[in-house]
Amino acid sequence: MPFADELLGSEHAAALTRIVAGVLGRSPETLAAAATALAPLALRERADLLRDALLADAPAGYPALARVVRDAAADPALTGWMIWPVLGAVAQRAVADGGTEAFDDAMVLQAELTGRLTAEFSIRPLLRHDPDRGLAIMLGWTAHTDEHVRRLATEGSRPFLPWGLRVPALVARPEATLPILDRLVLDESEYVRRSVANHLNDLSRDHAGLVVATAARWLERPEATTPALVRHALRTLVKRGDPAALALLGFAPASIEVDGPLLDAASVPMEGSIGFTAELRNTGSEPARLAIDYVVHHRKANGSTTTKTFKLTTATLAAGERMRVDRRHAFRTITTRRYHLGEHAIALQVNGVATDPARFELVAEQ
Repeated sequence: MPFADELLGSEHAAALTRIVAGVLGRSPETLAAAATALAPLALRERADLLRDALLADAPAGYPALARVVRDAAADPALTGWMIWPVLGAVAQRAVADGGTEAFDDAMVLQAELTGRLTAEFSIRPLLRHDPDRGLAIMLGWTAHTDEHVRRLATEGSRPFLPWGLRVPALVARPEATLPILDRLVLDESEYVRRSVANHLNDLSRDHAGLVVATAARWLERPEATTPALVRHALRTLVKRGDPAALALLGFAPASIEVDGPLLDAASVPMEGSIGFTAELRNTGSEPARLAIDYVVHHRKANGSTTTKTFKLTTATLAAGERMRVDRRHAFRTITTRRYHLGEHAIALQVNGVATDPARFELVAEQ
C-alpha cells in the first residue's frame, strides 16, 4: 500500500491551495502553510490539518463554505485524497451550525463528491452528530443511480471503518444499518456488494448471532452473487471457528483424524520461513466438507501469545479418504506486526476445531 505522503502529500496540498485561491480570489495563507507541515504526519492527521486550515481560510458560516466547495468542485483537479479534508471541513462546519438545513446540505455534498475518491471518512462527523437523520438519508441513497453513492451508504456507515472516526451509535446499535445492507446485498455493482460484505464482517466482531442470522436470510435468495458475498462477510467468524457460521457455509462437524502439523525445523530465524505438513483422514461414514486453516501462535513482548488464523484450503473428503496439506509460513518484517523472539507455535484448524500446536523457536536473524 502507498505511504501517506504518496496519498496526500505536499503536491496535493499545493494543488488544493491553488484551487481554493482561485475561488477566494486571494491566497489561503493557512492552507498554504499547512502544505509545508505534512511530512511527519500520518494520513488521517494530514487530512485533519488541511481540513482545519481550509476552515481557517474560508468565510465564516456553513453557507459560505458550501459555496466555496461547490465553486472549487467546478475544477476537475479537485479530486483524489484532497476530497477527504475538503468534505471534512464541510461536515465540521455543518455540525457547528447545528441546523438541519446545513446538515442535509452537507450530506448532499458528501454524495455529490464521493465519486472523486470517497466521502466515507468525511461523513463520519455527521453521523456522530445525528446518526438517525444521517442513516435515514443514506438509506435513500441505496436507490441512487451512481454506484459510488450507493457504496457510500454502506461503507460510510461501517461500525469499524478503517481510518474512519468511530461513531458510537453505530457500535451500540448494530441493527441500525441492516436496512441499508438489505437493500444493497443484491446490488448490480460488485464494488457495492463487497462493501456490504465488509460491513457485515465488521458487525461480526461483537455480534456473531446477528451476522449469521442476516447471512442466512440472504442465502434464502437464489441470486448467483449472494453465496460469494456471504463467504466474504463471514470470513472473520470462519477464522474464529464459529460453529454457526461454518455450518451455514456447509462445513458441519466432521470425524476427521489429523496427523500433524509436522514442522520441518525446530527453529526459524527472523526474515526466514518454516514449513509444515499434515495428513487428514475422514474417519466417518459420510463425505465431509472441510474448511482447513492454520493458526500461528505469536509470542508477545510479555511472554504470552496471541493467535492469527490464515486460510489454507477447502476440500471434500469421502468416507475413509486421506489428503495431505503443506505450507510455508514466512516471518518477514511488516508494518502491521511486530515479532518477538522466543517460542511460537502452529496448529491446524479444521471446521473450527484446532489441533494441538506444534512448537518452534523464532530466533535472531542469522
